[in-house]
Amino acid sequence: MSSSGPLRPNVLLILADDLGFSDIGCYGSEIATPNLDRLAANGMRFSQMLNCARCCPTRASLLTGLYPHQAGVGLMVKDQELPAYRGFLGPHCVTLAEALGDAGYRCASAGKWHIGGEFARNDPTDWTAPDPVRPLPVDRGFVEWTGTPAGAGSYFTPKPMFDGHRVIEPADDSFYYTDFVTETAVAQIGRALDAGQPFFEYIAYTAPHWPLHAREEDIARYRGRYAGGWDRLRDERHARLAALGLLDPLPKLSPRAPECPAWADAPNREWEAERMAVYAAQVDRMDQGIGKIVEFLRKRGAERNTLILFLSDNGGCRETIGPNVAAREWPRTRDGRAVRFGNDPAVMPGGADTYQSYGPAWANASNTPFRLFKCFAHEGGISTPLVAHWPDSIAPGSVCHRLSHVIDIAPTLLEAAGITPPTERSGNPRPPLAGNSFFAHLRGGPDTPREEPVFLEHIGNRMVRAEEWKLVSRQPGDHWELYRIREDRAELHDLADRYPDIVARLARQYDDWAAACGVRPWADISRRPARRR
Repeated sequence: MSSSGPLRPNVLLILADDLGFSDIGCYGSEIATPNLDRLAANGMRFSQMLNCARCCPTRASLLTGLYPHQAGVGLMVKDQELPAYRGFLGPHCVTLAEALGDAGYRCASAGKWHIGGEFARNDPTDWTAPDPVRPLPVDRGFVEWTGTPAGAGSYFTPKPMFDGHRVIEPADDSFYYTDFVTETAVAQIGRALDAGQPFFEYIAYTAPHWPLHAREEDIARYRGRYAGGWDRLRDERHARLAALGLLDPLPKLSPRAPECPAWADAPNREWEAERMAVYAAQVDRMDQGIGKIVEFLRKRGAERNTLILFLSDNGGCRETIGPNVAAREWPRTRDGRAVRFGNDPAVMPGGADTYQSYGPAWANASNTPFRLFKCFAHEGGISTPLVAHWPDSIAPGSVCHRLSHVIDIAPTLLEAAGITPPTERSGNPRPPLAGNSFFAHLRGGPDTPREEPVFLEHIGNRMVRAEEWKLVSRQPGDHWELYRIREDRAELHDLADRYPDIVARLARQYDDWAAACGVRPWADISRRPARRR
C-alpha cells in the first residue's frame, strides 16, 4: 500500500494526559486496557519514545515537529513576552492540521488543547474570537474542535469548554469528560467518512490527569486491588516488563523515590489504595473509549487504512493538591454540592464533589522502572508508551527500539500522507522540522541508530541524549549527571566524574541547541513577570 496513492491513510493521533510508562497492559500494567493491548498485539510498540516532560511543551512539539521553545511554548501558557515563551503556538509554525488540511485532509480534534495561551476557568467571556495570542484549534487548521482550552479540571463540569469558538456547557448530570471526548471524536470521524475525505483526528484525553474523578462502576472493579501498596505494585510491574521483553536490556528497578515512605510505614492505607483505584478507573475508561473509536472505524470499513498512534504527554505526576486550589476552580457541583478540594484522607476520592491527586508514591509506580516524575528530564518524566497500529503496513507484535521523540511524529505522519514537510505557508517561510520521520520503521525498516542528539529544557531541568550517553541535570543547581543510558536507563550510576570530557562535549552541544532555540536560564524566566490578559 502506497502512502502517496489514492488511498492516503487516515490518521488517528491519541494523547493521554499524565500517563506513566507502565500504566497500560502492554507496558506492564495490571490496569485493564484490552483495546490498547489489542492495537499493540496487531501493531508496534516503541521502547524508547520520549516526550517533553510536561503537557504544554509536548503538545507544541507533537503538532509542529519543532522543539517547544521553537514553537513558542518553552514553558506553559502564560505569556513571558519572549519569542520562546509566549505560551501559544506562534504564527511561524505550521501545525499538522494546517499541513494535512492543505493536502485535502479533513482535520478535527476532540479534547484538551492547552497550547493557546491562558484562559480563565470561571470567566470564558474574557475571550473573544479571533484572539491572536489565544488561538484555538479552529484557528490553527482544524475545521472542528470541541473540548477544553485549559489544563486540568473537573471531569464532571469542565470549564471553560468550547465548540469551535462558542462556549458550551455539559448537557446534563450524566456528563463525564472522557466519554464526551470519545463520543465527539466518533461523530467527527463519521462526518469525515461521510464526506469521503481522508481524515486527521487528534484526540486529547485529560485522563488520567488529576483530579481523581471516575464513574463508580469503573472504580468498583479496582477497589481493593491496591491494598498491597506501591512497593508490591512496582515489583509486579517490573516482573511483567521482564516477561514482555519490551526493554532490552531490562533496567534494574530504581529505588523508591526518597519522598515516598515504604508501604508498611504509610498512614491512611485504605485511602491510599482507593486513590490508585480511581486512577486505574480513569485509565480503564479511556481504554474503553478507544475501543469504541476503533470499533466504529471497523464497522465503517476504515480501520485497515487508518494509522493510529497512542502516547502520553509526560510521565506520572507527583503533584499534590491542597485546599487552596479552590481559589482558581469552581466551588460547587452541578447539583449544588460543595466541592471538597485537597488530598484529605478523610475524603475518599472519585466523586464530583472531590478534587484530589494520587501523589508521588503511586506516580513512582506509574513510572516503573524509571526515576523521577513529570517535569523532570530523567526517564520517569520523559518516557512514554507509544503504540502504533496500521494493518497491512505494520508487522503485528513488533517492537521498535530506535530512540524517538515527539518531534518525530509530525514528520512521520506527513511522510505517511505523502506530504513534503512545508518550508513556507501562504508565502511566509517556516522553520525546518526538528524531528526525523520513523515512517520506515513502521514499515519494517531496521532499528538504525539515531544520528542527531535529542534535547530538552523544562523549568531548568535539562537533557541531552546522544549515542550511548545521556547528560541530564535537575533543577535547582547546574550539576550535570552522565549515564550510559542503554545499560543504565534507570539512571542509577552517575559517570560524570569518570568521563569529564564527554560531559563537556555534550554540555557544549546543549548550549548550542539552547542558544539556537531561544532557551533562557530558568533563574531568569522564573523571576520574569508574565503578561496578564
